Amino acid sequence: MPFLPGKLPNAVLEALLARAAPTTRDPRVLVGPRVGEDAAVLDFGATCLIVATDPVTFATDQLGWYVVQVNANDIAVRGARPRWFLVVLLLPERHTDETLVSLLFDQIYNACDALGCTLIGGHTEITIGLERPLAIGQMIGEVSRAKLVSTGGVQVGDTILLTKGIAIEGAALLARERENVLRERGLAENLIARAKNFLYAPGLSVVSAALRAQEVAQIHAMHDPTEGGLATGLAELAQASNVGLVIERAAIPILPECQAICGALGLDPLGTLASGALLLAVSAADAARVQDTLARDGIPCAPIGVVAPRAHGLKIKSREGVVDLPTFARDEVARALEQIPD
Repeated sequence: MPFLPGKLPNAVLEALLARAAPTTRDPRVLVGPRVGEDAAVLDFGATCLIVATDPVTFATDQLGWYVVQVNANDIAVRGARPRWFLVVLLLPERHTDETLVSLLFDQIYNACDALGCTLIGGHTEITIGLERPLAIGQMIGEVSRAKLVSTGGVQVGDTILLTKGIAIEGAALLARERENVLRERGLAENLIARAKNFLYAPGLSVVSAALRAQEVAQIHAMHDPTEGGLATGLAELAQASNVGLVIERAAIPILPECQAICGALGLDPLGTLASGALLLAVSAADAARVQDTLARDGIPCAPIGVVAPRAHGLKIKSREGVVDLPTFARDEVARALEQIPD
């Protein structure tokens, strides 16, 4: 049976990546391709080079800006500062002109300037068979060995923190791509307008939160939940670290606009595109300090659960009891865009 659009199933991807075994061939590869890991780590002596790549395939009028943000996030969760960016732009035939290309490059330059990174290369072409532009980014950063963070560093007893809330990215995309449907289903114009602006406020970037947390505590792990939402991000975090989780559903911050949009379209916020939120695993003793520090910087941060032994599994608690953390074969945004015409 063909796979659904979106990420490959983790079991399939894990089997494919097991064949790479990069660290057996090159000892300078400290972290290679693994399910749940956001970026590769290369040994450069006193520092580590961090390399990540991510595409933007959903339709968006902010494609150039967007692709910089999602790749920078994957660098920041390693504790590194994004430095150098490359991008491949695949542009549709018969729909590409100088205005479109200039707009995309303006967005890329503006995003790089805001993050303090530099565009150093890439590739641009008009591609047969495309209906809309696609962007594939690659970000490179660096970090000292002492500050390196791995997704697989979670420890039993850690507190799981979540910044900002969910589903920022999903709400922004759906407000832009299904605006007419949301209006027809009773959502107010000002709510839709606020959600559209979620790309910028509270924003998709987790760079400042990740780097600031690093300054005040020993961060055991960080992860950027994206496609598949918070539930998939939590599962990836646990798989990378070989641990279990107990999550408090009532503690998960869901922005009102996100809740309203997901409700209007029949989506579960836990499985909806979640860029803009940052997952952190820290010792219970450090959790309050990280929360307070980020709060002073204007970044809300909430404890949403604790880390358990792997045998406990991935659980979520609510007033109805304790159940398995839900899984999503595909992101809820992808499902909505396919099943709900504008």
